[in-house]
Amino acid sequence: MNRYAIVVFWSDEDGAWIADAPDLKSCSAFGDTPEEAVAELHVAMDGWIAAAREAGHPIPAARYKPRHEAAE
Repeated sequence: MNRYAIVVFWSDEDGAWIADAPDLKSCSAFGDTPEEAVAELHVAMDGWIAAAREAGHPIPAARYKPRHEAAE
């Protein structure tokens, strides 16, 4: 499976940490801690990919990579 980038940030509006997978449209999750948000996002990502496969939609390749991988 592709390794997707995860962006984690605090949302004042939601009063929670948000974890987002930019390569997977509208795939995000929240938690009381950054770690909880990321754990919840992994569940959401698995569901996103399963739903896309079931619907016959393509699974996007990972576009966002850490700087050390992008240079390879």
